[in-house]
Amino acid sequence: MIASFVQSLLTGAVVSGTPLLYATLAEVIGQRAGVVNLGLEGVMLVGAVAGFVTTVHTGSATAGLLAAGLAGAAFNALFAWLVVDRRANQLATGLALMFCGVGLSALVGAPYIGRPIGPALFVHDALVYTAVPVALAVWWALFSTRWGLAVRAVGEHPVAAFAAGRDPRVLQYQALLLAGLLAGVAGAHLSIGIARTWAEWMTAGRGFIAVALVIFARWQPLRAVAGALLFGGAISLGLLLQARGLAVSPFVLDMLPYVLSLAVLAASGGTGRHAAPASLGRVFRGSS
Repeated sequence: MIASFVQSLLTGAVVSGTPLLYATLAEVIGQRAGVVNLGLEGVMLVGAVAGFVTTVHTGSATAGLLAAGLAGAAFNALFAWLVVDRRANQLATGLALMFCGVGLSALVGAPYIGRPIGPALFVHDALVYTAVPVALAVWWALFSTRWGLAVRAVGEHPVAAFAAGRDPRVLQYQALLLAGLLAGVAGAHLSIGIARTWAEWMTAGRGFIAVALVIFARWQPLRAVAGALLFGGAISLGLLLQARGLAVSPFVLDMLPYVLSLAVLAASGGTGRHAAPASLGRVFRGSS
C-alpha cells in the first residue's frame, strides 16, 4: 500500500511538474533579460486553448503543440511591445496580460468546454521525456553561448550591454518570444497532454507558481528541475489524498502548492535579491 502510494506520488510529481518546468524555464529566460512577466498564466492559457482547438480540428497532437507554441510566442510579443517599446510598467502590464489571456481563452474555448480528445500520448510522453533536456538546453544557451551572455548582460546592466554594441531591445524581444513559446507549450501539456479536454482557467494558478519557482531556483534553469518536481509533488499529493478519501476539506488540499509557494517566497526573501538580475524590472531608455 505504501509502496503503491509512493510510486503514484512520484509519477504524479513528474507529470504535474512538467508544465511547471516549461513555464519556469520561460520565466527564467525573460527575467534573465531583465523583464518580469506576471502574465505567464495568461500566456499558458492562450497556448492551452490554441493547442486544444488545433488538435480537435486537425486530429494531430503535433499540430496542436506547434500551434500552442506559436500562440504563446505571439501573445508574449504583445507584452514585449508594451514593456520594451512602449515602456509600460512590467508588473501592471503582466497582470493585464494575464486577465486578457483568461478572457481570450475563455471566449475561444467556450464551444469546446468538456469536449474530449484522444489520448494524445505523443504530447504527454514527449514533453515529459524532453523536459530535462530542454532545461539543459536553456542552461547551455544562457551560460555557454554569446547570445546567452548578451541576454544576461542586459538583465544585469543594459547600459553596459548597449555600450558594448548589443541592442537591449532586440535581445529582450528575442528572450520574450522564446519565453512565450515555452509557456504556450506548458499550457498545451495541460490541455492535450494531461486533461485531454478544455476547461476555463485550467492552469489554476500554475503561472504564478512558476514565477515563485524562478526565485526558488535562483534564476538557474537546472535548479528549476528540482523545484518543478517539488511543486509537482505537492499538486500530486493533494490529488492522491482526495482520491483516497482523506477526511480533510478538498479546498485545504488544493491549497498545498500555493502554501508551498508562500513558504518558498518567505524563505527566499533575503537571499533571492542577491541572485536576481540587477536590472530586473527596470526600463532601459538609452537606445532612443
